[in-house]
Amino acid sequence: MDSAFTDFHVDSPRDCFISEPQRGALEEGEKSIRDSVLMETAHWDNVSESWQEAGRRPWNHSSTIGFVLTSLFNESPIHLFLFSMVVIIYTLAMAGNAAMVFLIWADAQLHTPMYFLSQLSFLDIFFTSVTVPKMIAGFLFGWTSISFVGCGAQMFFFMFLGAAECLLLALMAYDRYVAICNPLRYPSLMSHQTCLLMVAASWVGGSLNASIQTAMTLQFPYCGSRRIAHFFCEVPSLLRLACADTAAYERVLFVTGVVVLLVPIAFITTSYALILAAVLRMHSVEGRQKALATCSSHLTVVNLFYGPLVYTYMLPASYHSPGQDDVVSVFYTVLTPMLNPVIYSLRNKEVTGAMKKVIGKCGVGGTA
Repeated sequence: MDSAFTDFHVDSPRDCFISEPQRGALEEGEKSIRDSVLMETAHWDNVSESWQEAGRRPWNHSSTIGFVLTSLFNESPIHLFLFSMVVIIYTLAMAGNAAMVFLIWADAQLHTPMYFLSQLSFLDIFFTSVTVPKMIAGFLFGWTSISFVGCGAQMFFFMFLGAAECLLLALMAYDRYVAICNPLRYPSLMSHQTCLLMVAASWVGGSLNASIQTAMTLQFPYCGSRRIAHFFCEVPSLLRLACADTAAYERVLFVTGVVVLLVPIAFITTSYALILAAVLRMHSVEGRQKALATCSSHLTVVNLFYGPLVYTYMLPASYHSPGQDDVVSVFYTVLTPMLNPVIYSLRNKEVTGAMKKVIGKCGVGGTA
């Protein structure tokens, strides 16, 4: 009895009602369905692998897709307030530096002694405009994407203007040294032609630094994520996306940082050490106060500008985080250009005198 039930086996309920030819046809149909499902699965596996491979595949300027910048602000009330403050500070920076250039240009007596200051204001106008308008447009309209060429252009002009300003601030320290330590020889040592050559040297040095850094940064292959963890294209943030070993280039970046940042800082420190020694030898209290007032404004600008740049470009990557980098970058791209004309106008009697003269002329013209 048990053997009878053991020998009797039913595969499925349909086997009781179909014939052998029908069963064979059904099995053949099931096999074809299984084969088609397996082929379809294999096809999508291949597509998925190709997509993943495309994400890993290096791409550069030949790609039609660029980068995506990270917005500095979100829609929260505190971020809306901070965004409004950045816009106001940027507007003040543009207006203040433009007014400084106009004052120095309008007053012939300020052309030579304030020549470096006019160049500093001119640099600040373009330096802050390289990054802030793009950041504002990204927040207001969602235009956070940037092409590969556009990213390279932004990087070049940012480093060009930043390095030129670093060198110009160092040359301004020499100008202060000559004015205080060798006042009788100042007209011959700091002639208009000499000032032109010094300013041209700062611009050429900045362009060389930017050309080298931009070319070396963009020659790396980039793969995977295209999102830059920063609100503009800066070298340290871009290197995090490179799918190649950047250790050698980071050493080159450190060396250029020494040349562009630490060497000028050493030059400025030496100049002001000599200035301090000369000031201490002065017998006139009024002369000491005038010399210290002249130097204090320049030293304040130097500390505000060089400090954040040293943090960004000289400290190892382990000391950095995206949030800290954003705050530091806002400091030297927005806040410092706004403070420069304020610091110099408040502490420089020649600038304040020229400002009062222009305001007086405008007042007389308005009443007339």
